[in-house]
Amino acid sequence: MSARPQALLWIGVAAIALTGCAVGPNYRAPATPPSAAGPFVSTAPSSAATEAVPADWWRLYNDPVLDRLVREALAENQDLKVAAANLTNAEALVSQARAGLFPSTTTTASVDRGRVATAASDFPSLETAKASAITTYSTGFSAAYQLDLFGQIRRSIEAAKANAQSAEAAEDAVRVTVAAETAAAYANVCGYAEQAAVARHSVSVIQGTYDITVRQRDAGALSDFDVARQATLLEQARAVVPTFEGQRRAALFELTALLGKTPAEAPPDAAACQTPPKLEHPLPVGDGAALLKRRPDVRQADRQLASATAKIGVAVSGLYPSVSLGGSISGTATQPRQLLNYAAVAYSVGPLITWSFPNTLVALAQIREARAVASGALASFDSTVVQALKETEQALTTYAAELDRHTALSAARDRANEALRLAQIQYQAGTASYLDLLTSETTVVTADQALAASDQLISSDQVAVFQALGGGWEGAPVVAAPKVG
Repeated sequence: MSARPQALLWIGVAAIALTGCAVGPNYRAPATPPSAAGPFVSTAPSSAATEAVPADWWRLYNDPVLDRLVREALAENQDLKVAAANLTNAEALVSQARAGLFPSTTTTASVDRGRVATAASDFPSLETAKASAITTYSTGFSAAYQLDLFGQIRRSIEAAKANAQSAEAAEDAVRVTVAAETAAAYANVCGYAEQAAVARHSVSVIQGTYDITVRQRDAGALSDFDVARQATLLEQARAVVPTFEGQRRAALFELTALLGKTPAEAPPDAAACQTPPKLEHPLPVGDGAALLKRRPDVRQADRQLASATAKIGVAVSGLYPSVSLGGSISGTATQPRQLLNYAAVAYSVGPLITWSFPNTLVALAQIREARAVASGALASFDSTVVQALKETEQALTTYAAELDRHTALSAARDRANEALRLAQIQYQAGTASYLDLLTSETTVVTADQALAASDQLISSDQVAVFQALGGGWEGAPVVAAPKVG
């Protein structure tokens, strides 16, 4: 065997051997704190249970209207369509990175019309020089294939895949938010309707007392001052009703926007709700280990770290030579049929080696940059884990505290009603003053309004717990990005 074929053989063997090499670190999932895997420290038996969180947690309320609204929002929400478009873009980048595994090709064809001056030496005088018109036909084809000796292409694909998985996790995070915000908006619509109803009831109670006060004033038992004081309380009670009605409508419009609709398309069944949804049993919350597996933002941070790690390998490959195999064939003639003649054809084939050695300063700087980005991604992952645990513990703590507050408010409301009943009896018997009656009445109004507000807060706090737990994206429908062009 001659020297030249032997050299080509050894080059091929070396290329095949090096193809399996990919420089840079291989990704390993970062460890989470051991304490993060246990039960939540804020779990109280009266408010939370250790059962796993169901994917469709909103069905625990047994409210058909809420179930329909969440399902519709998960299918039609505009933010989800934006997230779907971002995912499509990330998947396209994966396809673009994979294209590096295949040869790049270029085909050209041209027709040129021009004039070529005849050499001046052929004429005794420049004035007699001639120019001839000529048409030139050219075709060409070239191909190049980069040998992925040090894994630059494969690391690029790895980074693009991890980036697409990050975009998928981001879409799931939007699903979690949409489900929670839809349930919260619905709870607010119902809660403000309940508070408005309580306010109207308070107006009717105070109106009754006002009518009695007027009659007693006319009979000489009370003064105009007593009537004016009762009238002030009545108008203050009436002023509360429009506030709650306005907040109810604002929450209804918020809910409508989450459904991807205009305010004119507000769902009538949601508008008719008068009582916020409640759970009859403790919330299923699971534990920390299940939380970190379920939270899309934790998964997103993990995939971002994986992408950044793969990009270190891309940067490290810049320290090594890049080898491409290329070839081209072209033809040039003055007649199209002449392009088929062997004499009009030119070709070339051979390897191309590029290497920044010995000046590797740029490559080294790019490696430091990639490692710094990966370091930041690792810190971001750790921060996301801590944030997920913090948000869950805070939501559980707030919810448990509101349950205790609601219990106390309920007892206070009952006692206020009893005090008002006794004050009315004693006032009619002449053993209690009008001021005692007025004070008891004001206490009942305040207690009713506080309890109705607590009902709404309990529903909102429950939804906040479910949102912190990261449920709602499993089994959600696939949302397609809007088509353009």
